[in-house]
Amino acid sequence: MDFSERVRSAFRRGETDAVVRMSEAEIVRARAAGDPAGEVEARYSLARVAIRGGDLAGGEARAREALDVAERSGDRALEERPRHVLAAVARMSGDLARARELYQMSIALNEALGRPATVNSEYHNLAFCELGLGHLDVARQLFAEGRERVFRHGWADFVPYVCLAGAALAAAESDHARAALMAGVTDAAFAALGQVPDPDDAADLAAVRAAALQALGPDAFAQHYDRGLQVEPRAAFASGARQ
Repeated sequence: MDFSERVRSAFRRGETDAVVRMSEAEIVRARAAGDPAGEVEARYSLARVAIRGGDLAGGEARAREALDVAERSGDRALEERPRHVLAAVARMSGDLARARELYQMSIALNEALGRPATVNSEYHNLAFCELGLGHLDVARQLFAEGRERVFRHGWADFVPYVCLAGAALAAAESDHARAALMAGVTDAAFAALGQVPDPDDAADLAAVRAAALQALGPDAFAQHYDRGLQVEPRAAFASGARQ
């Protein structure tokens, strides 16, 4: 397993301290070896750690450092992850119009690079921008198209994010009972993979949970949430699974 696989796996498991240690060591190694790919991956990983810790400015700074290395290398493929982080920072900072523009640019880059799974992931993020801007019909369509691609291609790592999208859409539609249920489905899907959400998605899930808890009260929320823990993701979107 190379550095990229190891550090991303550690991040998904929530092992922040390990990610920092690995990334700092990799920056030293990569700079000495003239390996821009390793340095970009390490700086990108430090950006994600900063964002997970709530330091958006630090995350943006680390992502820009990674992008500088990528651009100097002349390899456009290395620009993809830093640009993704910069879009995520814009979204989490509330600049949804700018985030939408950055995600659209990222989609175009990943289409040019022939990375369909990453294209799908960025459409997912674009849908959250549309949702935040109040464009529910656009977000609903994008979420549905993304869900269909994930299940059709068997992209198992993205199933929890599909579930999160369902929870966020339900919350935006003020269907808080379903939002609570889908929060349970989402948590169970992440647990099944031994992963935790990316920082921007974790923030979205926390917002869904808070809104549903306030609307339903603790007992009703727990009832729907606990039921969601037992529902298989595909079944949660099947006809008749709306309550």
